[in-house]
Amino acid sequence: MLIDFHFHAFSDKIAERAIGVLRDNCGVEPLTDGTLDMALRLFDEWGVDKAVLLPIATKPAQQRIINDWAVSVRSNRVISFGTVHPDAEDLFEEIHRIKSLGLKGYKLHPDYQGFFINESRLEPMLSELEAMEMPVVIHAGFDPVSPELVHCTPQAAADMISRHPKLKVVLAHMGGNDLWEDSYEHLCGLGGEVYLDTAYSYDVPDDLMLKMIRRHGSERVLFASDCPWQSSVNMVRKLEKIGLTGKELDNIFWQNALRLLGNALDKP
Repeated sequence: MLIDFHFHAFSDKIAERAIGVLRDNCGVEPLTDGTLDMALRLFDEWGVDKAVLLPIATKPAQQRIINDWAVSVRSNRVISFGTVHPDAEDLFEEIHRIKSLGLKGYKLHPDYQGFFINESRLEPMLSELEAMEMPVVIHAGFDPVSPELVHCTPQAAADMISRHPKLKVVLAHMGGNDLWEDSYEHLCGLGGEVYLDTAYSYDVPDDLMLKMIRRHGSERVLFASDCPWQSSVNMVRKLEKIGLTGKELDNIFWQNALRLLGNALDKP
């Protein structure tokens, strides 16, 4: 089984506009047109059995609309997470609504949502997310939308985790996009429910990727592509060539997701 723990798509009404804005922001040509249908066609080609959809509310007013859409598109193949915005007046209500809707986790993006992961104003929100006992995927490291200012460095993430040791946190992009040496030093090997995903990590040097996985433990690394920005099949090939054992690959490709998501893999 192959479970991609990190991909993005948009409702058909906004997909063309949304993917165009993101393409212009990041300077990378997307692999899809932003629609869920095209992402699923690529997953067919790449051999992906199931995938975790991670929507992002870039404005407080968007969170309910986006979460309702995430519910509408979930299936036995698409595992939908919800999104909250720290500045929303109904933040705590939406945190609980996401769980009641049957969405399987939360997505935060500090750069697009305008916060630093370890700032004090987030403490009530993070404590509430910790109490939900569901995974929280957080963009970590560099993002082209904020090229001069990284909102979630590995050091800041480690600081946040020290105050929320029971938070089931997935730090995307191997703990810090383009800050992988810092991630190796400050995050790899941390205890608790701290996971790294491989989204958009094709450029991590092979020897460093192996060191990071071995230090953190393959049982806390999740296979991910960040489709439409990188392909699942290329990430599979990378992981298969760096020297991991069959057991380590099974952990990363599907067993860790199975443990985190449980019956989300069997039904909407």
